[in-house]
Amino acid sequence: MKKYALLSLLVLASLVLGACGGTAEKVQVATDATWPPFEMVDEATKQIVGFDIDLMTAIAKEGGFEVEFVNVSWDPLLAGVAQCQYDAAISAMTITEERALEMGFSDPYFAAGQVVTVRIDETAIAGKDDLTGKTIGSQLGTTGEFEAQKISGATSKSYDSIDLAFADLMNGQIDAVIADNPLAIGYVGTNPDKLKTVGPVFTEENYGVAVCKTDTELLAKINAGLAAVKASGLIDELTTKWLANQ
Repeated sequence: MKKYALLSLLVLASLVLGACGGTAEKVQVATDATWPPFEMVDEATKQIVGFDIDLMTAIAKEGGFEVEFVNVSWDPLLAGVAQCQYDAAISAMTITEERALEMGFSDPYFAAGQVVTVRIDETAIAGKDDLTGKTIGSQLGTTGEFEAQKISGATSKSYDSIDLAFADLMNGQIDAVIADNPLAIGYVGTNPDKLKTVGPVFTEENYGVAVCKTDTELLAKINAGLAAVKASGLIDELTTKWLANQ
């Protein structure tokens, strides 16, 4: 009897250990949820939602891991991924050579670029070339800020979050905002009586998922998941869901 009882215990233990071994890895993913429609807080549910959130959830499912999203402001997000405080980050983040020195990047998942947004009644600004002598708002540490600072004779005003820049624009405190095209379209879409974009998109940029630079295994899983998501057509579905009606 003891022999059979011991055998039963060993079988049970192996099943428990096998179940534990099959538990999906949990990955902490940072996002700055102030960039609609890519990431934002749903006021009704208080949950983080958006294009990037749906995308990263799908990538994780295909890549065989679980995601825990953490809402964090932009500068701490960049520093946190660079210092591996977070496993990864998805936040409408442009892949740049400078950032790639401090963190890894997935394959690109969305093509974007910078565009100028002004008040709806603005007539003197028709694009980037008309910003000399103007005050331009952008978010600190973003490619929008880098482009604003390049404009000769303009005053660049940087904000901790992009919603503050758009608020100042609508209140007449600044003359224009430079930001990613899909983000600008989102703000114009929710404030069509106050804002408009002017001129063409004047940079070429690609968004990627940032990863702790030393975690090549996670990066491989993310790229595999992203490839599967792209092949399924989900990127187009999310573009329709989150951007088409902006």
